[in-house]
Amino acid sequence: MNPENSIDRPVPCQLERDDVGRIVYLTCAGNRPLPPESENAWLLAVDGSPRAEQAVTAFLALAGQFKSCRVHVANVQHWLSKEAAETELLDRGWQAAAGSVSRIEESGLPWQLHLTMGDAAPSIAALASRLGCRGIVVGNRGLGTAESLLMGSVTHALIGLAPVPVLVVP
Repeated sequence: MNPENSIDRPVPCQLERDDVGRIVYLTCAGNRPLPPESENAWLLAVDGSPRAEQAVTAFLALAGQFKSCRVHVANVQHWLSKEAAETELLDRGWQAAAGSVSRIEESGLPWQLHLTMGDAAPSIAALASRLGCRGIVVGNRGLGTAESLLMGSVTHALIGLAPVPVLVVP
């Protein structure tokens, strides 16, 4: 057991590789079975930031209103080399998602962790579509107008790309 979190790092149950053999996607199952796929599925995008934790808080309040739901926790990492992806995708992804997953586990909701590499907004949008999610919950990074114009905004891009509604938590 990890002393910083209430659950240990999960073991991947599914992985996908690209055309050069690099791991680009991992799925880890939670401790409870997920409801049937036709049930209320939500994607919670996390990065370990305080804003992501606020998104978890908001999502847990929302989920309390549902009869049941499937929680897909997603973390997107920047591209790694083939060698680094073998261990770093899971290590970095779990480091970013562990606190959120622990809170979801404590709430009693069934969850599944999805770790992928790429550009955050398109990766999150594609994952929501792939998993048949009803909505996406994400924290707002809190960038000011000038910072958003200079740096771009994952949240702003996600809103434009997402195939489902996006709940942005301030």
